[in-house]
Amino acid sequence: MSDTIDKPKDIREGEELEVSVIEPFLKDSIPGLEGPVSISQFPSGHSNLTYSISVGKADLVLRRPPFGTKAATAHDMHREFKVLSALHGAYPYCPKPLAYTEDESILGCPFYVMERIKGIIIRRDLPEDMPFTPEMAKALCEEMVDVQAKLHNIDMHEVGLDTFGKPQGYTRRQVEGWSKRYRKAKTPDASDCEPIMEWLAAKMPPDPERASVLHGDFKMDNVILDPKDPTKIVGVLDWEMATIGNPLMDLGSTIGYWIQADDPPDFQEARMMPTNMAGAMTRTELIDRYSEKTGIAVTNFDFYWCFGIFRLIVIAQQIYYRYYHKQTKDERFAKMIFAVHILSDVCKGIIEGRLTI
Repeated sequence: MSDTIDKPKDIREGEELEVSVIEPFLKDSIPGLEGPVSISQFPSGHSNLTYSISVGKADLVLRRPPFGTKAATAHDMHREFKVLSALHGAYPYCPKPLAYTEDESILGCPFYVMERIKGIIIRRDLPEDMPFTPEMAKALCEEMVDVQAKLHNIDMHEVGLDTFGKPQGYTRRQVEGWSKRYRKAKTPDASDCEPIMEWLAAKMPPDPERASVLHGDFKMDNVILDPKDPTKIVGVLDWEMATIGNPLMDLGSTIGYWIQADDPPDFQEARMMPTNMAGAMTRTELIDRYSEKTGIAVTNFDFYWCFGIFRLIVIAQQIYYRYYHKQTKDERFAKMIFAVHILSDVCKGIIEGRLTI
């Protein structure tokens, strides 16, 4: 299955990094690096930019904020580096962080470097050379739930992340924060999401007594699968939204991506993961297994599911905003407005009871 391993490609126009600038930093900051430096780019992802850097025989990954206007808290490199440093060791799926700098004379922004975990990353559809039986599909879904549950079960005090966020009021801040972001990123051709935001504000449950370390964007293309057994996860990527708070909000974000085989055709259009494959667990099955693994009672899930979908609306709209205002030349971003409209209809279906978990 070597052809399915996630590979970097040529760097997109306007997102180049100069080897002559990066090389001195790497060799000064990371002991033992020798040999020529080459840089390529991982083409997927719509937020922070990810580059593959080889230095002799060493394989590294560099993460930096996107070019153009950005929300400071959404692209906080030090925050991402800090959570990796704290979790590495206690949570074996974290890449090892190697170096961080706020020196903007190098790239014009803060950035960090970590080890590269090689493996398979599944995106919208399964690779053609990687057939999944229904049994494998179920096993992968169970692994997804279990790896997320392991994160939520970590003692934040033991890993030194107890002051990493403010658990009290987390749910309210999330609803208010994402609503504010949508209003700020709204373009003339975007959906009217005011009824959705009003419903979320009115229906939000209180924060649970138990707070957890949250990934913030736990989904199938943010995990790395073992090439020898693609039902096993060997790495978890993209920690830029990690914090401490209500674990059910994190699960809701995951379920927001989970489009299953019996969902309506228009909802299927927004699918980003092959969660509709034969044997894949349903949203209800995922929630039940999560509750079993964490001991957390899962209630009010229409709220958490709707929030998870609305969060994707905001992310898509923020990405589209950058394209609309010509802050990026990436043509992938032009299609985000269609996702905004499709997902807005899904939220309205949840609110009206036409769509259920």
